[in-house]
Amino acid sequence: MKDGERGQHGAIRYSLAALKNIGAQAVESIVSERSASGAFKDLSDFAARLNAKALNKRALETLAAAGAFDRLEANRALVHGNVEQMLAFANRLASNAAQGTGDLFGAGGAGAAKPQIDMRSVKAWPPMERLQFEFEAVGFFLSGHPLDAYASVLAKLGILTYAELEARADRGAVAGRLAGIVVAARERRSQKGNKFAFAVFSEPTGQFEAVIFSETLAASRSLLEAGSAVLLTVEGERDGEALKLRVQTVQSLDEAANGLQRGLKVVIDGRAVQADSGRLDELKALLKPGGKGLVCLSMALADRGQEVEIAMPGRFDISPAQKSAISTVPGVLEVVDI
Repeated sequence: MKDGERGQHGAIRYSLAALKNIGAQAVESIVSERSASGAFKDLSDFAARLNAKALNKRALETLAAAGAFDRLEANRALVHGNVEQMLAFANRLASNAAQGTGDLFGAGGAGAAKPQIDMRSVKAWPPMERLQFEFEAVGFFLSGHPLDAYASVLAKLGILTYAELEARADRGAVAGRLAGIVVAARERRSQKGNKFAFAVFSEPTGQFEAVIFSETLAASRSLLEAGSAVLLTVEGERDGEALKLRVQTVQSLDEAANGLQRGLKVVIDGRAVQADSGRLDELKALLKPGGKGLVCLSMALADRGQEVEIAMPGRFDISPAQKSAISTVPGVLEVVDI
């Protein structure tokens, strides 16, 4: 649980009550228990002390997605995927306490081990998926931004940030190329019957809205799903304090990235692979053929002090989203552009 009282200098402290699906009663129950009995030691300790009447499944999933349990368990997907186990554990202990019996899975003696949740294994979310879950829980990207993974691509393409475009608008009409994550797109119909849309995009320096008229909308509707990474050609001008933007073209950012990158080098922990060869099978299953990039596997041989590189036959999807997914495979130490 994030502990605002011990937050580091410069850290962002965000109220639990401001998260979606979290009510004041739920937050009060957590704070009250922590104040009475001290900081939570791990997930089992939290579940043993939670008020299941105040915190339901949806609330716990939101807390996990937002990162509220990061100090107890860094794998947010693991927590998110075990909230039912946490609630069952809490209800079982509460029932035992009400009946005056000890837990079958942990004796009640002074020196006995505390009962633990029987957690099912859940693979960690790739960084970009982790941020998307965070966005859905918080309402914006808090610990990072999905476009961070595209930084080198955006630099090569000469893409402006929204803050840079907005600054240029102080001198009059503006035009340029922006990158963004689609937050929402709301379609409307004009008085003449033509469809258009107001779309909201997020990027590291801010969130902005732009109008997309009928021809562009018809050509790009499939790219305007929430969570999609896109490149936009826009033009606009100031209207008082607001910057009114019109979208001229929409392009998949992953497609643009694939056109720029040559390939990926996947650095593997040789000792981990020797201990569990199934990790290579997991990596192989994740590689998506049919793309434009090369994939090279690099493995250090600790006993020889050497490094072996293997070029995978064929071409693969090497988009930042795919790079993010590969980085979560156990035994992968690093994924770098080549």
